[in-house]
Amino acid sequence: MSCSNHNRLCRRLIISDSVTFASGTLVINIPQGNYSNREKYCIVVAQNIPDTTTINAPVVITIGTDTTQYPLLNCDCTNVLACSINTRTRYSVRVHTNISSGVFTMIEKLPCSRCANYPTSLPIPTTVVPTTLAEVNVTKTKSKGGTE
Repeated sequence: MSCSNHNRLCRRLIISDSVTFASGTLVINIPQGNYSNREKYCIVVAQNIPDTTTINAPVVITIGTDTTQYPLLNCDCTNVLACSINTRTRYSVRVHTNISSGVFTMIEKLPCSRCANYPTSLPIPTTVVPTTLAEVNVTKTKSKGGTE
């Protein structure tokens, strides 16, 4: 149940207004509006993710000028982490509400390969584990033969 590939745009396409990192949380702000329970939306993260974002930061969504944070969850109800999110990428979500709040749930599970700091071979070398997305990007560039 992901976004339809034969249509140019999702019927409920939402482009983020901002992406910030504060208090250990990656915040995606979407435009003011009513997001109905059990409805599907396609959210595009239009802005760059701040370089200071920690890779294991939970992702939340805010709406308009309201500061209420709604968690972004995987389809298995685990928190989506900052390392799973890419800029200029469309994510299919479904809104779930309860008496006092709600969540945005991914319709399909995100690949966790970007989040895992799994070693590439055994024995495991002793290295410093990256803590920010900027460090992960530098590490990936170096491993592909690039330079800083």
